[in-house]
Amino acid sequence: MTENTTYDADQYKPERSPGRKFLMVLLMGFLITIPLFTVWLLNYDRQSQSETAQQSIVSGWGGKQVFAGPQIVLPYRAKITESVEENGKTVTRTNIVTRELFVAPELVTLDSKLNTETKKRAIYEVIVYDTAIAGSAVFKLPDDLERYGVTRDQIDFGRAELRFGLSDARGLAGDNKVVVNGKNLELQPGKGLGETGNSGFFAFVDGSALEAGAIEAEFNVRFKGHQSLTIAPNAGQTDWTVQSEWPHPSFAGSFLPESRTVAADGFKAKYVITNLALGTSLIATDPGQQVQPMRAQDMSYGGPGYGNAVPASATVDLIQPVDLYGQVDRAAKYGFLIIGFTFVAFLLFDIIGGVRISSVQYILVGAALVLFFVLLLAFAEIIGFALAYVAASLATIGLITAYSASVLSSWRRASIIGGLLAGLYGAIYILLSLEAYSLLIGSLLIFAALAGVMFVTRRLDWSGSLGRTNA
Repeated sequence: MTENTTYDADQYKPERSPGRKFLMVLLMGFLITIPLFTVWLLNYDRQSQSETAQQSIVSGWGGKQVFAGPQIVLPYRAKITESVEENGKTVTRTNIVTRELFVAPELVTLDSKLNTETKKRAIYEVIVYDTAIAGSAVFKLPDDLERYGVTRDQIDFGRAELRFGLSDARGLAGDNKVVVNGKNLELQPGKGLGETGNSGFFAFVDGSALEAGAIEAEFNVRFKGHQSLTIAPNAGQTDWTVQSEWPHPSFAGSFLPESRTVAADGFKAKYVITNLALGTSLIATDPGQQVQPMRAQDMSYGGPGYGNAVPASATVDLIQPVDLYGQVDRAAKYGFLIIGFTFVAFLLFDIIGGVRISSVQYILVGAALVLFFVLLLAFAEIIGFALAYVAASLATIGLITAYSASVLSSWRRASIIGGLLAGLYGAIYILLSLEAYSLLIGSLLIFAALAGVMFVTRRLDWSGSLGRTNA
């Protein structure tokens, strides 16, 4: 008579030791980091698309403007001696050439108000402004002009020009006005200054007043731009007052304002810059170096502008209060913490609670954790970072909690996983908000978690040797 025997397949499966399970989870975590890196690449790609879209929005408006001047440019005659070879002999020749003498004002005052507007296209937006810089300048020739290699009889005062620099002349309005010694001047396009890449405008002026006295100029220059305004100071003293109703300014460049007030209804800042601080003379025979708008992070330690000799500038950035792509990038860097803590929780249920969890289930949970960052990026572009963080967190917590209830065969255990994830996402949001203390808080959080795991597993037989001995 044959006896029928029923075998339980799970009863005869070889049980992995806790150490082997730990190594398996470690391998699963490493595999999950691969799609996590693709999230960073996706974020970078979306940020590049955003910058391209912003450029297309402002293409007909005006760029990040750099304003320079005014300066008086005086043509003068100079003798140039050169040696050439003729018929095997060296011949020295002296030629008369015309060069330009750049005269910066002894004092220039600038007063500007940035009227801002937010332009949108689809999900992208950019801050634009129009402004009118009202100012005055006083020019004088130094008594020791000969020290600069130029004498007064070399200068053609009748061909003097008053030049202004503006990096993107497309932004110039049509109601600009320049008055010199009480006389309105007719403005001409082109012939800007070296600080703005020779972009700008100029006016012919009678420079004969410089021979014995001074030239006083008053001007009102209106133009449009976006995101930032940079002043390239070049005077004995530059007094610049700038204000706007935009409540989120960032002050960058080589000089910071002497005083500033920032409130919910706007900001006001005042700069006082002298040529002693600039390290330049009021007289020059060469044009100035081109100035680029400088962001605050460029001048920070390790930034591209740190420690480099860059032309002097003062920049006001009209920044967005939340850089969503930067926030998503920082959040994704904490993805290792979320994945690590969640996997450790499942591992503890596995090796202590006796719930067998397969590698496929670890990978599925890890995929859901990575998907959180994709959802965060997608929602942030539409509804903003804060609401996107809440929406992506709730979706991820709900999905993993429901799945854990089946994997762990208990809603009570699943609620522990859900609570852990809620605490993690809450802690990471706080870390993103407290940038200055994020490293300290993050390291303390990891230390506390490691201490907890070490305490719970302090008597665990990682090799499983006790089980085999007792058997």
